[in-house]
Amino acid sequence: MAVYGLMAEFEEPGALLHAAERAYASGYRKLDAYSPMPIHGLAEAIGFTRTAVSPIVLVGGILGCISGFTLCWWMAAVAYPHVVAGRPFNSWPMWIPITFELTVLFASLTSLLAMLGLNRLPQPYHPVFNVPAFARASTDRFFLCIEAVDPVFDAEGTWKFLETLNPTSVAEVEP
Repeated sequence: MAVYGLMAEFEEPGALLHAAERAYASGYRKLDAYSPMPIHGLAEAIGFTRTAVSPIVLVGGILGCISGFTLCWWMAAVAYPHVVAGRPFNSWPMWIPITFELTVLFASLTSLLAMLGLNRLPQPYHPVFNVPAFARASTDRFFLCIEAVDPVFDAEGTWKFLETLNPTSVAEVEP
């Protein structure tokens, strides 16, 4: 039977951080760490450096800015052209608030959708939930999971490697 990966359980955050650093240094790249609290340096230890959310949000904000300005221009100069106080139809200073508001709206909605999409959320099921000890991941335990799709993964070799990290236990994660 195929496995999703192998998971090691640790009692201390420092032990998880050390294990993650050693696993990454050993060549494992498809790994994830689970902790009930933020651990400084853990994301970098498992190789997570940058996210694509920022450039996506920038594009969303630029689209919102263009949309707001174009909407105001179209309403004032094309759809409903009225002379107000002798100003020209394309008097752009009065469109700045609407343009700004649509920039913020598009950027915030884009950030929400990008975050959900890039994190593959909502995800009501994940194979790590099949490990009984993982129920303590949100209270007082720390876990490191090495996925079977990792190029360096070898069931027996990875199991022995995880045991060298002095975990509380090592478990097989079923898909």
